[in-house]
Amino acid sequence: MGDSSNELFAKLQHREAVNQGTEAPQQTARVSKNVYMEFTEFTRKQIKELEKKFKQFCSPETQIIGLTELKFMMEKLGAPQTHIGLKAIIKAVDEDLDNALTFREFLLIFRKLAAGDLADRDEDDGLLQLAKLCSIDVGEIGVGGAKNFFEAKIKMVNQTNKFEDEIRKEQEENKTKMDEKKARQEEFKKMQSNFA
Repeated sequence: MGDSSNELFAKLQHREAVNQGTEAPQQTARVSKNVYMEFTEFTRKQIKELEKKFKQFCSPETQIIGLTELKFMMEKLGAPQTHIGLKAIIKAVDEDLDNALTFREFLLIFRKLAAGDLADRDEDDGLLQLAKLCSIDVGEIGVGGAKNFFEAKIKMVNQTNKFEDEIRKEQEENKTKMDEKKARQEEFKKMQSNFA
């Protein structure tokens, strides 16, 4: 709790100093709007895939991923984080200091992963987990490996869905009942042919 109160205190102090004229307001850096031109280390297809992942979890109104959306995203990816961990993920790439991730800042995570900047982090680190869970290098593991990766992801998502499991069990029970019914009908026809 001390970390978040210190952060708030620092922001309030800065705001007060700006109001008194003793400090200049923080200016955000101008960044390129064209992510394809800026992130040349990724193919257009890779950026489109990451954009799909981003849009899956971002706020539809603001087109950003805030703390709530990031929390939901990390839970869905199977790597839930603490509030402080989520704030650390955002802080690591938040260039405009709005405490949220734009699509460009989201791409910065994968730039850091590709550059090896995340190699020295713990396996439990939220930023590293997010980068690994949202990306896959098809060149490294091959198309067959990518297929297995995505099939495993689909299987994991499907297994977590309680209703799908119930529907699947119900369908299996109905199939078993139908097979038993067919077997009884065939047995009855055999017995009937004996009397004919």
